[in-house]
Amino acid sequence: MQNDDVVIQAPRTRTLGKAAPTPCALSPCTSGFGGRAASALRRRITGFARAEDGVMLAFVMFTLLILMVVGGVGVDLMRTEMVRTKMQQTIDRAALAAAHRDNQLDPKGVVKDYFAKANLSSYLKDKDIKVEGTAGNRSVEVRANADVKTQFLGTLGFDTLPVPAAGRAEERMGDAEVSLVLDISGSMGRNNKMTRLHSAAKEFISTVITKETKDKVSLSVVPYTGDVNAGWRIFKNLNIRQLHSYSYCVQFDDEDFDTTAISTSQSYLHGQHFAHDDSYISYTSCPRRNKHEEILPFSQNNGALTSQVSGLSGRERTAIHIGMKWGVALLDPAFRPVVDQLIADKEVDGAFAGRPVDFGGTSIKTVVLMTDGENVNISRIKEFAYDTPDMRYHWARFPLTGFGYKIENSIESEFMYTHYTTARGDSLLNNICDAAKKNGIIVWTIGFEVSDRSAGVMEKCASSASHFYRVEGIQISEAFKSIARQLQQLRLTL
Repeated sequence: MQNDDVVIQAPRTRTLGKAAPTPCALSPCTSGFGGRAASALRRRITGFARAEDGVMLAFVMFTLLILMVVGGVGVDLMRTEMVRTKMQQTIDRAALAAAHRDNQLDPKGVVKDYFAKANLSSYLKDKDIKVEGTAGNRSVEVRANADVKTQFLGTLGFDTLPVPAAGRAEERMGDAEVSLVLDISGSMGRNNKMTRLHSAAKEFISTVITKETKDKVSLSVVPYTGDVNAGWRIFKNLNIRQLHSYSYCVQFDDEDFDTTAISTSQSYLHGQHFAHDDSYISYTSCPRRNKHEEILPFSQNNGALTSQVSGLSGRERTAIHIGMKWGVALLDPAFRPVVDQLIADKEVDGAFAGRPVDFGGTSIKTVVLMTDGENVNISRIKEFAYDTPDMRYHWARFPLTGFGYKIENSIESEFMYTHYTTARGDSLLNNICDAAKKNGIIVWTIGFEVSDRSAGVMEKCASSASHFYRVEGIQISEAFKSIARQLQQLRLTL
């Protein structure tokens, strides 16, 4: 029997329900083309996920877009503002020129010509110009509109931007309170000075007080020598201890020159009445030779004002600071109760009720202070020698110097003293001028044929160097004319 070789094979192991694992299932394949490609892809995806390059690009592009839009808006707005500024400046200049009292041309034609010269005619229509009144009291109102094409805002729906502009010029004498403070000291009686003052002051009055200024402008005239005679109508309404009935001056203390007010509640002493060296007692310390030498308050009566200055003549000595004190007091609201009573007494026009108005209001307050000299030494009688009615009666009839030449001059000093020196007067003038300017009062000063020293004092008192006039001879008329013209307010009211 033949023996055949038998091959016995081991049985295969099977796992029921599971497929046999592939060679790469238990560990990553690290060899072969397929494995390398997968690994490279995995690395690229992971690197891309981790990379930060270019992340800000989108933000930067968005920001640049916003900046371009904002910049474009800015350019359009700037162009629009340039047009508006040019239009407004043209309107202002055109309205002022058309309203000016010296303009003899058609006001509308003047405005149109200004716009044509500025290449802005397309923005102005005839109905945009409104003219009222006549030369010297004329108003010109201009309103114009322009549509400026935009370069960038059009993309946002704004093809044009509107540019409105308006302006109004008016030449008129607005509400004003004016004090005209005039030197009538003895030196004004020489070299034809007083005659020239008469002419200049009357021309000033006729320029400031016109039919157009009715009920708007009040003018007070304050003549001064070594003192100021307030007059009985003012004197009786102040709180003053009356000593006599010869004249109505008021004696001030030094601190009274630190304020513009003369208050009805403050107590004052009646000023002395005497003559320094006039044996006829015509040139008294408190001027009272005629009614023209008293204050004429708050008037708009051209005839009365002209008569007032025409009646002035040279008198006594010079105390500029006292004249200035009264000039500004008539502009201070503290004086209002006096004005109210003067109106009740029919001494002042009822149109001026409520004046002086408060400081800082719409009314112009100005004082024109004129002198031909400088403060001089001013004497007063010692209190013991002016204490009784008999003493005051004596001094009203005999001059201070020499008692009418009946006694020795050597004993004059026993009865009189120097109350104001030149230096003290200048100091008090400076104080009252400063007080006026602090309250907004416009101070004009005129030095009429004065010394260099006096010119310096007067210039310092004025609101500015340009508010001071130093004149000779007939130049005084030009000074008053210039001030009056400047009081004719030419101003923008819109």
